[in-house]
Amino acid sequence: MGTKQLETAENKKTRVQVKKTKRTTKKTVEPVAEKHTGRSRSRRLEEEASTSPKTEKLTRAEQRKKQKAEKRKNKKVRLRIFPIWLRIIIVLILVVGALILGLMVGYGIIGDGKPSDVLNKETWLHIVDIVEKKE
Repeated sequence: MGTKQLETAENKKTRVQVKKTKRTTKKTVEPVAEKHTGRSRSRRLEEEASTSPKTEKLTRAEQRKKQKAEKRKNKKVRLRIFPIWLRIIIVLILVVGALILGLMVGYGIIGDGKPSDVLNKETWLHIVDIVEKKE
């Protein structure tokens, strides 16, 4: 495996790694990090900004707008298996089923009646009469 320095027009410091195996040869090019020169990070960034004509200073609001635009552009589109309206209908059906099952257990097992009597209108009229004391 060999490593050597290579100069290009865009990036003066890059490293080329050549990895040889029995069947293939891979060549990778990666940038080499600068050596620490004792300057602070902010000072180096200022110098880089002043030397490169392409960079322009943006206000915080402009930076936020730019970041939001990038997020919108890179946002994944999520396809749902079950649409939200179908989820709501399923939840409502499950709630009604749980209510009926609870009434049947309460009236049939705990109250010593027939569980199927919960579904009769006469049973509920009788219960309402008892609650309102119309007997």
